Amino acid sequence: MTVGDFKRYFVQHFLSYDMAERTSILSIIMEETLGMNQVEAILYHDQEIAQEKKMELQRVCQELSKNIPIQYIYQKAHFLGLSLYVDSRVLIPRQETEELVDWIVTSYMAAPQLRILDIGTGSGAIAIALKKHLPQASLTAIDISEGALAVAQQNAKRHGVAITFLQQDILGVEDLGTSYDIIVSNPPYVRELEKKEMHANVLDYEPSLALFVPDDNPLLFYEKIAEIAARNLTEEGTLYFEINQYLGQQTLEMLHKKGFKALLRKDLNDNDRMIRAGRAI
Repeated sequence: MTVGDFKRYFVQHFLSYDMAERTSILSIIMEETLGMNQVEAILYHDQEIAQEKKMELQRVCQELSKNIPIQYIYQKAHFLGLSLYVDSRVLIPRQETEELVDWIVTSYMAAPQLRILDIGTGSGAIAIALKKHLPQASLTAIDISEGALAVAQQNAKRHGVAITFLQQDILGVEDLGTSYDIIVSNPPYVRELEKKEMHANVLDYEPSLALFVPDDNPLLFYEKIAEIAARNLTEEGTLYFEINQYLGQQTLEMLHKKGFKALLRKDLNDNDRMIRAGRAI
């Protein structure tokens, strides 16, 4: 089997993914198993694949056929240039969250010092990226899941950043006891009714605790975090959210009712995706 043979096989057989997803997954496989970037995969189109690599490709394809996400298969995800360990205890970091972090970083590059809280840290992607890009900041990250915190701590150690990790159920917190300049969160926001739009690799393998909220109370995490932010943000502190693209206006209205000024921003796909809120934006 040549490199070109495998590429044709993959594109023709994994039709449950759209073409963009297949292309992305194929690029990951070429890089991780064959050590080829996209250009090399074209240049070495006719190169025979070694037997041990064929066996590895077979294993990867078998797991993909079970809808296991490619990031879980390789236990690796990329986020703002960082390589992160991931498994089924944490959500796979997404591009939209990179945009949220970039918004924060570009807004605070010149700040002399910062106290930042990441609520629902998961793999630690947000907290670690913020610490790498804003080294002057003091980072605290919380999550309800012990398993997620173990992954986040592993990633923080890998990248040599000092972050305070705490296990807490944010819905049970009244006051954090500390003031923060920035509170950021990408909390659960997918309504149960939206499951029909989702691919099996998300539904079957990514942690539902970090994804779903009730249809009749989809903003419960946002409302709670906004209440905490009202007490625990500094006077000029800022709250950043990643949000459900279908609930942008509702989330804005909730924040306004709680006394915040808020700005809604679209992601690169032109969907309502993130909010910045504060007493003085």
